[in-house]
Amino acid sequence: MKDITAILLHYDDPKAIQKTLASLNTIKTRISSILIFTETTIEHSIVAHHSDQVRLLPTEGDLGQALNRSIKNIHTSYILFLQHTDYLSPHIQQETIQLPSHKTVLGTYNQHRHPLVFYPFLVRTSYIKKHSLMSSRALPFYEALLPVWVSQIDRASTLFKPDLIRPFRQKNHTNAMERQRFIEKYQMSKKYTDSPTLSIVLSNYNMEKYVATAIRSCLLQTEQPNQICIMDDGSTDQSKQQIEQFHDGRQIYVYSKSNEGKARALNDLLQCVSSDFIVELDADDFLDPNAIEVMKEQLSTLTEDTAVLYGNMRRWKQMEGDLLIKRIEKGRPIHSRADLMAYRFPLGPRIYKTSCLRKEGGFPVISFKDGRLYEDVSVLNRLIKKYQFKYYDFTVYNVREHEKSITKKWKGNWKDFIKYLD
Repeated sequence: MKDITAILLHYDDPKAIQKTLASLNTIKTRISSILIFTETTIEHSIVAHHSDQVRLLPTEGDLGQALNRSIKNIHTSYILFLQHTDYLSPHIQQETIQLPSHKTVLGTYNQHRHPLVFYPFLVRTSYIKKHSLMSSRALPFYEALLPVWVSQIDRASTLFKPDLIRPFRQKNHTNAMERQRFIEKYQMSKKYTDSPTLSIVLSNYNMEKYVATAIRSCLLQTEQPNQICIMDDGSTDQSKQQIEQFHDGRQIYVYSKSNEGKARALNDLLQCVSSDFIVELDADDFLDPNAIEVMKEQLSTLTEDTAVLYGNMRRWKQMEGDLLIKRIEKGRPIHSRADLMAYRFPLGPRIYKTSCLRKEGGFPVISFKDGRLYEDVSVLNRLIKKYQFKYYDFTVYNVREHEKSITKKWKGNWKDFIKYLD
């Protein structure tokens, strides 16, 4: 009874592929076909023993959408997922890979490697056809695709068993471990607190490569923001079309205007906010999955005269199709304008008390570059004169360094800019 299609993802090590294919022999009487999604060229000799079953599929573009297209054409009852360097545990028996009639997903986790991350292992094909994977372009890391999908499933319909898989090679370097800690947060328990209320504001200009990831990071939260207010500031690429797909008129509000710079765009959004606090998210950055929950916990402790809350930032380097961790930049307390001017910008995450921001006129549009640069410094410079800033040691904001970032492009303008600050 060949009732399983095996799908292998992210395999770039020939020896790992061989090990994984060999492990599938344990259940070979149930394997109908093996689909390997790969970005590298795989020699025929590696899959020779399974050549009648194996199909090699390129992962160019959006892996999530490529998987959805392939899954539509799968006719077996089940799909078995393996990824990275994982192979079937030697202890697996035919009877291990079964789903009770009232379950749709058999998941697994590694008790010793990543006990907090659950992966779909065996899935009913009929179920995943109805509940598609999301676009991988909307996630910061390709490894998150399956953990995010399983996190959206009702736990009553899932069954989890430990150690159904083994890693051929375990990645313990800093980048892999930082990404794994991030992915763990997608599967944390959901939460809701009435107050304080917190919304996200985002201004976009020509960030079609990254803006979907930024917005999706606002939605894949353990606690939902009260509002997500987005302004497209006259983009000339395809980012406006991406943004408009998120508008629902209940939680997510999307607006557009001619290009006049970020300060004006944020001021327009400020008029639409109804929450106690707002956090500003750049269109090329993204939030941790528990960011709203963590920020609300910190906000609940603030004094009345505090206008700004901030913490640390995790900095990533954008490579070709991937992100590499650079460092976590620790914040430090700011008590005066002198402290502010000595701060290594940007300060983040920037969480403002809405009433204070409105009382001071929002984001200043200064004459330097018509207010199109350093709007964060301009507003902080205005607020520090009357209000307190509060630093807490938390890290939920992720900065993406890339060639088109505004800060990098205009880095040499800082000395001229500070002359315009009052």
